Amino acid sequence: MQQFHAYPLEMIRSFWRNRSLIGASIKREIFGRYRGSFLGILWSFFNPLLMLAIYTFVFGTVLKARWGVEGGSSVEFALVLFAGLMVFNLFAESINRAPNLIVSNPNYVKKIVFPLEILPYAIIGSSVFHFFISLGVWFLAYITLYGVPPATAAYLPLVLLPFLIFILGLSWMLASLGVFLRDVSQFIGIVTTAMMFLSPVFYPASALPEGFRPLLYLNPLTPAIEYARDVLYWGKGPDFVLLAIDLLAAALFAWLGFVWFQKTRKGFADVL
Repeated sequence: MQQFHAYPLEMIRSFWRNRSLIGASIKREIFGRYRGSFLGILWSFFNPLLMLAIYTFVFGTVLKARWGVEGGSSVEFALVLFAGLMVFNLFAESINRAPNLIVSNPNYVKKIVFPLEILPYAIIGSSVFHFFISLGVWFLAYITLYGVPPATAAYLPLVLLPFLIFILGLSWMLASLGVFLRDVSQFIGIVTTAMMFLSPVFYPASALPEGFRPLLYLNPLTPAIEYARDVLYWGKGPDFVLLAIDLLAAALFAWLGFVWFQKTRKGFADVL
């Protein structure tokens, strides 16, 4: 019987050993989404461009919303909102698909020897690709309206690294649970929708009463959204000590997700 190791170094070695397969899977995931459409992968650019235009019109022109900063404009609201929404979409796109990763690929479980643990990398890689396309639209809008973005924007990949590692660990957990509990995919869809409104996507954390703010920061989306806005729009550099703590916590969580996946994968074939 094949042994599935779950020690921490195996998590890294598996990624390195299968890096070519992961790259090919990400590419297939990205281009497969647009196969057969007239505009193809160009949709990945037009979709966020259209959404940013809609948000600017609805929140700026119709609702005349402001972010709560004195002298703030409706355009500022749209850019700040869109920065948070990009982070949420990065999370939701990966997590909503995670419960069906194994269920939708039964041949990988039953008929061939395949490193199942790399499947979450494909959906996360696809989500990251679409995130950077949206980010390009955001930069285009910012440059058009304000000029050169703050230099702190260069920190964005660094501040989002713990968040991506956290998503990876959660994806391993959900991919395994989705095999044994088919209702997980339905439940996660409801949870991610709720998390969009329970995260500071459409409002600043300061808008909540002080007594409720600690609860908001229990949401793993909150620090990632605020980090992204700080470096992209507000020009604030990250707190490197806090970022290092987040990175260690995310790595531990990812390893626990990897352990869970490796321990339960032996039962996948029996259930499928």
